Amino acid sequence: MKHSIVLDIVGLEYKHLDSGLVPNIEKIARAGEAARLEPVFPAVTCTVQASILSGKYPREHGIIANGLYDRETHNVSFWEQPSSLVQTKRVWDTNNAKTAALFWQNTMYANSDIVVTPRPIHLDDKMVMWCYSRPPGYYEKLKEKFGEFNLASYWGPLASHKSSEWIANAAEYTLENERPELLFVYIPHVDYSAQRFGKESAQVKEDLKKADEIVGRLVQKAIDLGMHDETQFIIISEYAFNDVKGAVPLNLILREAGLLSVRTIADKEYIDFEYSKAFAMVDHQVAHIYVKEGFEREARKVLEATAGVDKILDGKGKQELRIDNARSGELVAISAKDRWFSYYWWQDESKAPDFARRVDIHRKPGYDPVELFVDMKTKSIPLDTSLVKGSHGRPPDLETGEGLAFYASSKKHGIAKSGVAKCVDIMKCLVDAQ
Repeated sequence: MKHSIVLDIVGLEYKHLDSGLVPNIEKIARAGEAARLEPVFPAVTCTVQASILSGKYPREHGIIANGLYDRETHNVSFWEQPSSLVQTKRVWDTNNAKTAALFWQNTMYANSDIVVTPRPIHLDDKMVMWCYSRPPGYYEKLKEKFGEFNLASYWGPLASHKSSEWIANAAEYTLENERPELLFVYIPHVDYSAQRFGKESAQVKEDLKKADEIVGRLVQKAIDLGMHDETQFIIISEYAFNDVKGAVPLNLILREAGLLSVRTIADKEYIDFEYSKAFAMVDHQVAHIYVKEGFEREARKVLEATAGVDKILDGKGKQELRIDNARSGELVAISAKDRWFSYYWWQDESKAPDFARRVDIHRKPGYDPVELFVDMKTKSIPLDTSLVKGSHGRPPDLETGEGLAFYASSKKHGIAKSGVAKCVDIMKCLVDAQ
């Protein structure tokens, strides 16, 4: 195999092979192998992608969530893109193959030959929808051919399959003009319908069909370019969804217990990271709890008594789930299967910071799926967490199948044991093929 094309289709599960929704993916699986995929914990985008690309667990690569908390600067940041945040080498650092990464996380300034990743420029009066690319000007070539990448289709109330279609266009262009030996393509749109409507919804089924059509397009492109016989296709998903029926506001709970402090600025309340004894950096069904020395037992007692919290990990628990990295919280909370964690801390909605009602992925100290909705009366993001119907992040359960995602390859690698492959072993498929 001279070429490997890795397609990351969020929300795809093994059971979908028998659904009639994904015939092109079925062909790939029949030609090679398919299995349930065991994601690392937490099963969230940045963490799982870092593990797939490095073959390492979070304890080593340090991407412990979609966000990070800097204890020295008291700053929480979500969806930061610099490659240097990943603390281990990834496939393009250990392989001489020509690589291309389209819309994978933590790829800004990466050592990959080709990179395209969203990087809008925020000005005082507007936002410039731009993508960082390597080499410089590569995004501009794509923009000239396919139009501007619309960030609103990638996240927010208008997020849709249009984002995946643009990325697929970029992938076809890259195949034809660059012929990378390793091509990584992120297909995100099933994620939106699963969170909005639930994993078994009609909208998810329609989006799976659209994702399969993209797979068919890329397979046909490889045929048209005369490279299909020397190309392996690997289809993966990062995680499987759980249907949910409500959120647990961990920071509000910590505040009411006297552990979280706020500052009032211009009549709005903000977390005081400096003086809080404990606060939660939430991410879907997982939360890193950062606790000042001497308050861990109290914080744990409060959280364990909270309805909707399934488990609290201490040092031993973090070791067992391989998330014992210095960046992790002193405690890690896991929600019940049918709940997720919101970042909210206010008791009065009028005190919520202005960014709470906006699509503002960088300033919120937690992941906010409510950004997928809009309050038509106010033309703003609502503060109704009951709108969210799907979430993920909990540890996978090999016995029940909860959280197991999807893996298929057009080439047999034999990485699945008892029908389950590990996401950290995807690297072996790429090395084997070269």
